[in-house]
Amino acid sequence: MSGHARDNMNSTELKPNHRILVVDDNTSIHADFRKILCTENSRKAAIRKVGAVLFDEAQPAAHQTSFELDSAYQGQEALEMVKQSLMENRPYAMAFVDVRMPPGWDGVETIARIWEVDPGLQIVVCTAYSDYSWDAMRAKVGQPDSLLVLKKPFDNIEVQQLAHALTKKWLLNHQSALQMAELARANESLAMSEERFSKAFHESPVPSGIQSLSDQRFVDVNQRLAEVAGRKRDDMIGRTPAELFLWEKPELADRWVEGLLRQEPVRDQEARIRSQAGSFHEVLVSLSPVALVGQPHLLMLAQDVAGRVLMERQLRQAQKMEAIGQLAAGVAHDFNNILTVIQGHTGLIQHNGGSQGPQAKSLEQISKAATRAATLIRQLLMFSRKQVMQFRYLDLNDTLGNAISMLERLVGEHVQIDFRPHASLPAIHADPSMLEQIAMNLAVNARDAMPNGGRVTITSALETIHRAPTPMDTEKHHGDYVCLSFSDTGTGMDTQILGRIFEPFFTTKPVGKGTGLGLSTVFGIVRQHHGFIDVESEPDHGTTFRVYFPASLHVAGKTEPVGDTTLRRGRETILVAEDEDALREMVVQVLRIQGYNVLEAASGRHALEVWERANRPVDLLVTDMVMPGGIMGSELAERLSSQSPRLKVIYTSGYSPGMAGKDVSLLEGRNFLPKPYSIGKLAHFVRECLDAPSKQN
Repeated sequence: MSGHARDNMNSTELKPNHRILVVDDNTSIHADFRKILCTENSRKAAIRKVGAVLFDEAQPAAHQTSFELDSAYQGQEALEMVKQSLMENRPYAMAFVDVRMPPGWDGVETIARIWEVDPGLQIVVCTAYSDYSWDAMRAKVGQPDSLLVLKKPFDNIEVQQLAHALTKKWLLNHQSALQMAELARANESLAMSEERFSKAFHESPVPSGIQSLSDQRFVDVNQRLAEVAGRKRDDMIGRTPAELFLWEKPELADRWVEGLLRQEPVRDQEARIRSQAGSFHEVLVSLSPVALVGQPHLLMLAQDVAGRVLMERQLRQAQKMEAIGQLAAGVAHDFNNILTVIQGHTGLIQHNGGSQGPQAKSLEQISKAATRAATLIRQLLMFSRKQVMQFRYLDLNDTLGNAISMLERLVGEHVQIDFRPHASLPAIHADPSMLEQIAMNLAVNARDAMPNGGRVTITSALETIHRAPTPMDTEKHHGDYVCLSFSDTGTGMDTQILGRIFEPFFTTKPVGKGTGLGLSTVFGIVRQHHGFIDVESEPDHGTTFRVYFPASLHVAGKTEPVGDTTLRRGRETILVAEDEDALREMVVQVLRIQGYNVLEAASGRHALEVWERANRPVDLLVTDMVMPGGIMGSELAERLSSQSPRLKVIYTSGYSPGMAGKDVSLLEGRNFLPKPYSIGKLAHFVRECLDAPSKQN
């Protein structure tokens, strides 16, 4: 049997082999072997059985084994027959070989040649002479375990015993070889499996460990688990999780093992791993029983879900912001209308001399309260991205320079503001009122961090940025950015507070002292401007906020401050379309005081009727964006502009653009006046719009 055929055969599939080769130059010897080893043919056996029955004789015993004999008369012929048997996958189990076989090879050389091609063949040397001593034969053939000597003349029983024993030995030898091959393959497969498991275990990105079930000690941990635990692998092996203070809640681990002993599955159990430094990592733990060296162990997988937890937290935060934004946007219209009326009439009283009378203090408090309420609504809309943005190309230094005096009044005399603008900055595409809001919020934050006074340093700079995405900012930033920096000498913040400062409604101030919207508003504005924000702070070492805006190649326009002190006058005709009666009456009153001819309408359809009845051309339309009657402000402006192309238009609204159903692109120019507004800003805006070239409207 060839080695390849034997390797592909199972040990249980190997059958007894009774093929015997007789090698002798004497034909009578071959006949003798056949008489001794070959059973009678079936016809002779049947005749003998019938005769025994007829003559009442004992029946001949049935032969249990029938050998298959082949004859070779020279050594070369025997070798070729052995080769042919192997090729046919029908090998011989044994051979009887004569020592003297002239004129060719003698028996010993024949045996040596045969064993070169079939070393498993069992051979009996038949000789009547002492041509070779046993030592000489063993030295020549080199394989004494498969060699026996049979002296001529031989005994029949001895021949049969040799044939039975050696063919059985051949079978056992080959079964043993097959079993050893199977064992070798199994060991190789086991070694490969163990190697694959070891590689998968140690190179897995999932923190993993193997523990003895009896005492919970780690017998192995992978590098990722060691990193999460903040330890070296060797420090963890041989110790229990309790000794390592690995779990935030050790009782959870005890329940997992108890469940595993009850054959209950332990899958995706939420837990937190405590590192050696004291930080925590959220993980999902799964345990599986495994056997190592016959002993029960458990395989622990602790999937790190810190990133997923952060994303879920961000999603909840975004959903909360969206819900608040929807609520704010829903009430903004009516609320801003009311605030505009309050601010307007307060301004009228102050303008008519009320600022000098006994009611001056009350008027000032009313104005401040209305301004605070308007700021709160604006912040709610801004951090939820529902605030109207009016972008333009501007110089950051100009915007900040105009706001410095306001910031100084805001922070008070006990805080010094040091403004250090960069000599030359490129333009940025931004909303100037939003930049002022950022500056106000950061200044207030710095002021509150310095209750005993201090310094706020405001700087601007141009920087080239190469910033990869972060968990808080998933966009990458590359290129030139204009940086606005606010640094204070205040109390600073620890890492725990730093991780939450941009959350809406998170505040470290006492109840009633802060809304928790200041920094979240800054964050929302910066994101809407396609920028990003960095913070550095340490307890007792102050805080630095750096806000980055993409630099633009456009030329910046000049930013002029809008004052409320002087009401600018005119004589043009203005049509005011506003469905809120109190607000419309206040606007009409302010504009008439300034000398304008004012027409008023309570809806879009009413405005069309007033337009038709007017006995003079209308120079400016001031219209609310959302009005009843089916005609919105934008449609009203389009209809009237088609009749009078030189008509100027100012849109006003307390809604966000999405709530108002207005294309945001129409609001990005200088013709949108968001509510609430003061009478000074209204008068300034109207005069500015009337004086501007028609193409701007």
